[in-house]
Amino acid sequence: MCYKSGSMAEARPTFDDGAAYDEFMGRWSRAVGAVFLDWLAAPRKAAWLDVGCGTGAFTTLIVKTCAPARVAAVDPGAAQIEFARRQPVAKRADFRVADAQTLPFSDGTFDVVASALVINFIRDRARAVAQMRRVTRPYGTVGGYVWDFADDRSPSWPFNRALSALGIEPPQLPGTPESTFDGLAALFAGVGFDDIATRAIDGTCAFRDFDTFWRTQTPLMHPVGKLVAAMSEPDRAALKDAVRAQVPPGPDGTIAYAARANAVKGRVPR
Repeated sequence: MCYKSGSMAEARPTFDDGAAYDEFMGRWSRAVGAVFLDWLAAPRKAAWLDVGCGTGAFTTLIVKTCAPARVAAVDPGAAQIEFARRQPVAKRADFRVADAQTLPFSDGTFDVVASALVINFIRDRARAVAQMRRVTRPYGTVGGYVWDFADDRSPSWPFNRALSALGIEPPQLPGTPESTFDGLAALFAGVGFDDIATRAIDGTCAFRDFDTFWRTQTPLMHPVGKLVAAMSEPDRAALKDAVRAQVPPGPDGTIAYAARANAVKGRVPR
């Protein structure tokens, strides 16, 4: 195989297809998000903000499990917000197109601000986390989680390892060096949070067969999907074989494997 993945500069996903993104990442967001919300230990009847809500998968978890008084959710992707507004959760949550770096809310508006699988994609992460602190009331909670890209534990790890085995450099996603516990804690400490804590969250997803796994986990919006789409048929077939070696199907043909996210939380000082 002879194939070049190009520069190792950060490869950014494109978030312009809400349905494809939900099929790709919604299942993983739900698998990890439930554990994260339990760890966040937010009070009932709180006012919530979901930053980088995407298609609303994590927002739905907040509504179903946290008994919020109200929920606002923002994302810079109009296609994502349009998709979220068509979901049942839209009856309980206010979805808006907005940038995490300039949140359109007054100081101290929310009791809890959370961000699921988003912080690493924000260009000015410190500014965004400072904005999350600004819109949270004193002694309120801010938290988030990102995939452990630094240790290659994101849902794309089977593809990354297969690509490496074939001599192809996997795409490097934004914020990879800062996806560690130390990186996340330093980000929160840098904008003045108290009681900062971190933890790892493992989540497992299952797919009914290899074809379903392959189709849903290589969307064109994702750098791995773009790389796969650009391959010749023989190279793509070789990659499929290499990926099967990483996550072999079970006796019934299903594919199940785990990914890891790193989470951080802190309190706004009184």
